[in-house]
Amino acid sequence: MAKTNKKAAKGSELDSVYVLKLVMYIIVGSLWVRFKAQNGNFNIPVPIGLLIGLLFAWHEHFQIDRKIEYAILLVAMVVGFWSGIGLSVLW
Repeated sequence: MAKTNKKAAKGSELDSVYVLKLVMYIIVGSLWVRFKAQNGNFNIPVPIGLLIGLLFAWHEHFQIDRKIEYAILLVAMVVGFWSGIGLSVLW
């Protein structure tokens, strides 16, 4: 009977977990909060998803692919800005 090395399996993460994290970074990174004036003169966009995503990447248990996570957050931020994903707050 062959024995499996459970300690080696604990150190790595499953592919499905990795893909789920990437999808989470894309969704969170694309969120923006736009502060708009009532008269429509100015618009202040704030990349709140990027800030939350950076906190997730900073506190992650497996910090091997942090550069990939940062790159995905930046691409999702640009896509979210041009597609208008997020909240608009009128004041």
